[in-house]
Formats: sequence, C-alpha cells, structure tokens
Amino acid sequence: MNKTIRIGMIGDFDPNRRSHIATNNALNHAANHLSITLAISWLPTQSLLSSEFQTGLEQFDGLWASPGSPYRSMEGALKGIQFAREQNWPFVGT
Repeated sequence: MNKTIRIGMIGDFDPNRRSHIATNNALNHAANHLSITLAISWLPTQSLLSSEFQTGLEQFDGLWASPGSPYRSMEGALKGIQFAREQNWPFVGT
C-alpha cells in the first residue's frame, strides 16, 4: 500500500524565493529516495484567518512553517502554528 503523505506548508509561496523552491525540492527528493508519494500544499497565511481553518489543517499528515518569511499575515501563520501545538499535530518550523 502506497499512502500519500500530505504536508501543509504554512506560508505564502513565492516562486522567486529560493528558500521556497529549495524546500519543495528537498521534500520531493526525500520522498523519491524513500519511495513514498508526497503531496505538498502551500497554505496562504491569510486563509488561516478563516473560521474553517482548523478543519482544513486536519487533512494534512504534518505541517511545516515555511522558511522565507515575512508572511502576508503573521496572525494567520501563528494560528496555524497554534493549531499544531494544541492538537499535538506533527510540525516543523524553519
């Protein structure tokens, strides 16, 4: 059984930020090496301000606060991080 691992990247993806491209590349490289299927979804920080954000975050196997801030909404980023901490969700912050 080849389960897809879903990672939610808390941050505002910018294709011009080398750290964002490098993060995607590193995760995909690791997934290829481990022969797993990976789905990366970038979560715009402003979207985490909505009342439905917690339900949306529960669909991910793990969350990662992306490198390369500033975030468009620091409050949204902190809400995502707070969810991970309070729900004991797998989380990485860089």
